[in-house]
Amino acid sequence: MHAILFGTICGYLLGCINPAYLIGLLKGEDIRKTGSHNAGASNAVIVYGKKVGAVCMFFDIFKAYFIIKITAMLFPLAPLAKVCAGAACILGHMFPVFMGFHGGKGLACTGGTVLAYSAKVFFVLLLISLLIAIITDYLCFVPASVAIYGPILYGLFTKDGIGQLIFTAVGLLMLSKHFRNFRRILNGTEAHFSFLWNRENEIERVQGKKGE
Repeated sequence: MHAILFGTICGYLLGCINPAYLIGLLKGEDIRKTGSHNAGASNAVIVYGKKVGAVCMFFDIFKAYFIIKITAMLFPLAPLAKVCAGAACILGHMFPVFMGFHGGKGLACTGGTVLAYSAKVFFVLLLISLLIAIITDYLCFVPASVAIYGPILYGLFTKDGIGQLIFTAVGLLMLSKHFRNFRRILNGTEAHFSFLWNRENEIERVQGKKGE
């Protein structure tokens, strides 16, 4: 039980460390009040540019990777502890206590969780996610789809029913965080994935839709 408590508490607290939010504070603003109103790497790209977004993404990936690996090293005979560590890290990122439980959407932390289990699966999911983003031209479909098929793949690869249930619950919470994105897609105000290389035109398009 102490192994599960360690993984859960440390995973959650580490997940609460949000680089996009902290960078925003250094710049004198709350990133949740601008761009897509999300404290995550994708909004960091929109508000601060690709380099800052990349830093946030790698930090969020490796905080989940790190806590899972540390938990597994300290408690090798308690595999459920690292499941709880990964799930808690994702939840900490999405619902950080120090930010009024209004954080990011969990994609990068989910990627770090997958990477901690298998680098091969991580790169396969990365390729699938890239294809989804290119085909749909909306980044929000990536975490929404990962929230659905991620727990299924985990169950297939590990045969761990309890872990699958935990990640399924986390996935449903991730999915709920994207309802606002889906509404913006219907309204035409959600930024396209092509924002990465077509920033000015996308900003003009979104602002034009909001003004209609």
